[in-house]
Amino acid sequence: MPAEIIDGSQLAKSIRSQIRRRVKKLDFTPGLAVVQVGDDPASTIYVANKEKDCKRVNFQSEVCKMPTNTTQSEIIDRVQFLNEREDVHGIIVQMPLPTGVDAQAVIDTISPEKDADGLSPINLGNLLINRERVTPCTPTGVIRLIESTGVEIEGKRAVCLGRSSLVGKPVGLMLLNRNATVTYCHTRTRNLAEETRNAEILVVAAGRPGMVTASMVSEGAVVIDVGISRVNDRAAGDVDYESVSTVAGFITPVPGGVGPMTRAMLLENTLKLAVGRWK
Repeated sequence: MPAEIIDGSQLAKSIRSQIRRRVKKLDFTPGLAVVQVGDDPASTIYVANKEKDCKRVNFQSEVCKMPTNTTQSEIIDRVQFLNEREDVHGIIVQMPLPTGVDAQAVIDTISPEKDADGLSPINLGNLLINRERVTPCTPTGVIRLIESTGVEIEGKRAVCLGRSSLVGKPVGLMLLNRNATVTYCHTRTRNLAEETRNAEILVVAAGRPGMVTASMVSEGAVVIDVGISRVNDRAAGDVDYESVSTVAGFITPVPGGVGPMTRAMLLENTLKLAVGRWK
């Protein structure tokens, strides 16, 4: 029996509707500011989509575009300026930043009270000690996708294939905070297929198109594919969808799975920051 598709686009649409209803009850307009340095084509598309999302939920959206030759100190100055503005409730810095700019130093500058991406040291530290406040957008979207299946996370064996600070590490912590038994895997993991076959919940964020095949997945597993690459001018995930969907119980498509949820979680984080629920 083929896997049930976890429709991230539909779930994100529902979340936006909930946010829109909540915004109508506010006596102010939540504001999200995006700092974009350079003119990377993919970044420009991502930023434009975020602007559209903001309009859908009646947020104020502001894009602070800076040229590629902007210095690190100038970027930090812009972030600090946004930190001080009362009409800006959420701030994100679009990645990647130009060569020579310390991305983490820039992220460190974002006030935790305005950290819409949930990547500041304080917010990540709160995640580590199971005091989730504003959590990273993609990992939060992954958790919501898993929860949408009705599968109970508590007690499940979960494997995170990937250990980045953006996705792999935080999503593993979020699963652990929900009482899953978590294993991290990566490029140096021995007997990788043996590890992934143990997973009842498998989150793949390795950045290698099609690397996870049916022989690496246990029957009935929840498979969340975070990866997205261009292969033969088409979007491709880290999971070989055609083969894995014949084994898994639930699976996210690429596109239309994690991507829309990441953007929806950015809106939800911004609203949370705007109304002070991060405290």
